[in-house]
Amino acid sequence: MSSLTTPSLSPAARLRGLKPDWLADPKVWRTEVLAGLVVALALIPEAISFSVIAGVDPALGLFASFTMAVTIAVVGGRRAMISAATGAVALVIAPLNREHGLGHLVAAVILAGLFQVVLGALGVAKLMRFIPRSVMVGFVNSLAVLIFMAQVPEMRDVPWAVYPLIAGGLALMVLFPRITTVVPAPLVSIVILTAITVGAAIAVPTVGDKGTLPSALPAPGLPDVPFTLDTLTTIAPYALAMALVGLMESLMTAKLVDDITDTPSNKTRESVGQGIANIVTGFFGGMGGCAMIGQTMINVKVSGARTRLSTFLAGAFLMVLCVAFGPIVSDIPMAALVAVMVMVSFATFDWHSVAPGTLRRMPAGEIAVMVITVVCVVATHNLAIGVVVGSVTAMVVFARRVARFADVTSVTGPDGATVVHRVTGELFFASSNDLVGRFDYANDPDHVVIDLSAAHIWDASSVAALDAIGAKYARRGKTVEITGLNDPSARLHGRLTGELAAEH
Repeated sequence: MSSLTTPSLSPAARLRGLKPDWLADPKVWRTEVLAGLVVALALIPEAISFSVIAGVDPALGLFASFTMAVTIAVVGGRRAMISAATGAVALVIAPLNREHGLGHLVAAVILAGLFQVVLGALGVAKLMRFIPRSVMVGFVNSLAVLIFMAQVPEMRDVPWAVYPLIAGGLALMVLFPRITTVVPAPLVSIVILTAITVGAAIAVPTVGDKGTLPSALPAPGLPDVPFTLDTLTTIAPYALAMALVGLMESLMTAKLVDDITDTPSNKTRESVGQGIANIVTGFFGGMGGCAMIGQTMINVKVSGARTRLSTFLAGAFLMVLCVAFGPIVSDIPMAALVAVMVMVSFATFDWHSVAPGTLRRMPAGEIAVMVITVVCVVATHNLAIGVVVGSVTAMVVFARRVARFADVTSVTGPDGATVVHRVTGELFFASSNDLVGRFDYANDPDHVVIDLSAAHIWDASSVAALDAIGAKYARRGKTVEITGLNDPSARLHGRLTGELAAEH
């Protein structure tokens, strides 16, 4: 009798199997390194801009982007996703900085990180299953709109030379991949446009105009606040808001990257990792952050990165560029980075979702949810608000749609002494409220049977409605018999009937 055995691997083969992708494959390594460099260049003006929104020194935004990216590369649950200082977080904590100062802001960042660790451990990531596809499409499209809108100020009241530079950058990113994909087209565009503006001494806005780059690495320390209950009550609301906004954007971005790369991610680990990254960032005096969607798209969709190396190097290169090559980086024209972000916005937008053929086939409710999500995000500049409003709208649309399927058909027995009301559909708060009015209490015979074999009871509202129906018949001296309950419905009904004191 023969047996099948698995051939044993040599120690060298086992070691090769343990190597990460970027170390085992030189092509992957090159892609990850170049992607990290492109993202680092794109992070600099964004981090500075978000620092201005938060009302802090630009160095704090850059430090936050460095520590967030490096930390999340190790502890995060979604490979190749970029976390850094973001506009959403800046908007949340800006009032705290204005009213109480930088020390309270840093303390809030650390507390927000602790909140995120706790929420992640409690399984908040599982709530992602309740976000419908129409909201996700709206999220992606509104993200693309916001990325483009963020570039508009860089194209207003600028020298005329900015416009041909942006056009040239876009042309390079469209045409260069047809020649080779060895080097990311955005990096080529940035280098060529910088060489042109510096070599020809063209006076256009540069990265250096956004703010002074740091000249040294950040040092760890405790926030300069009194460690009292009063401080805790002051920072707690801002910290909780930052934690929720940061988790919402990070988990949505992780899901987006999952879809783009067709690979899964650990959302619970990502939630906890975001918290750890913010705690580390706070102890280094940074302004905190979360997943950075635009830069993630540059890394994953434009540059083709797929591993943690690109995320780590984005943060590492950011500090190297600022500290060691600050004067050179300061000369990069903003037009080059604007061109990159415009290309990202067009690549991110789901054009298929707004194609006439798609809109004709899509249910009106889902189109409405997508549009509402986009409008809310664009109006508030807050992706979290748009996702919440869109999800609530989707639930309302779903409830209204399902409620229509609840129906009652009635059959009177041959002797006229009994009537059977057959209820079909899902009974919950939206459908059960109308159920009470579907019976002829005055004219029905003395024995009423309510057949629920084709229905399901989902909540207390439905039990209360059935109790109310029974009470209305009882006041007229008639008896009600409920039959056909499936096991879950019977358990819920048995537990709650007579306990809700429902009168209609």
